[in-house]
Amino acid sequence: MVSSRRSDTVRLAIPSKGRIAQPVRELVEKSGLHLIEGDERRLIARTLDPHVEVLFARPIDIPGYVESGAADLGITGRDMVAERCSQVDELLDLGIGKARLVVAVPEEGAVGDVRDLEGARVATEFPNLASAYFQAQGVTVQLVPVSGACEATPYLGLADAIVDLTGSGTTLRTHHLKVIAVVMESSTILIAGRAAQQRAKEKIEEITLALESVIRARGQCYLMMNVRRSAVDEIRTILPGLSGPTVMDVASQEDLVAVHVVVSEDRIYRLISLLRKAGARDILVVPIERMIR
Repeated sequence: MVSSRRSDTVRLAIPSKGRIAQPVRELVEKSGLHLIEGDERRLIARTLDPHVEVLFARPIDIPGYVESGAADLGITGRDMVAERCSQVDELLDLGIGKARLVVAVPEEGAVGDVRDLEGARVATEFPNLASAYFQAQGVTVQLVPVSGACEATPYLGLADAIVDLTGSGTTLRTHHLKVIAVVMESSTILIAGRAAQQRAKEKIEEITLALESVIRARGQCYLMMNVRRSAVDEIRTILPGLSGPTVMDVASQEDLVAVHVVVSEDRIYRLISLLRKAGARDILVVPIERMIR
């Protein structure tokens, strides 16, 4: 049973386990919603914000908690929301846990199309999505609900095919399975209850902005350097900043200016060499934790 909470508190449900649990926990921490020490192992943990608490739950249960009001916000897979047919609002795609819900069959079998599965046994942890998909395809199958190790069921003789979530596809290949159809694309999302958005609109917007700022900062860094004023135009042609570089005067007798810009981490290696050749010096590269537009 989930405990009650104060009316001025927003409860955020996050995965307690599974493949997205750790990335989500790290995202929440980076956003500034640090869990209070000693609360990490509790079902409901306090945060440094006295008006926000965190509920740890199974990803599949989070949509229901948010829909019912047991939690105001939740972070889970889009596939989980669709499977539960939950009436919640998606506020933000967190850009992690990207995966596909697919139909897969043994590599060596004769099945090459979904229509070949007429009358077949299909194992899945997503019975609602699987049922809706096959119905839409006009294919009648016998669903075999499982709660784990779905990819092993064809090998064990329990099913002829599976409907399962896959990221890189490594697990499917390991079990000698091939994808014959994609049911849906999924990602990790922030969802909100509709009543909660009326009750705690400002706090929910604050939490959403905090999470979004961390997402925007991914793969970005802050580049700072000193440049002779005469070289600024050349430096501008090199830098690919979000909104162009910021140029500021420097208290120096060498007629220097400071140039600051946000750039992608994957461009730093090449940029440093080009900037040095153009006359930049005192170059600093600083990681960005949060970025708000």
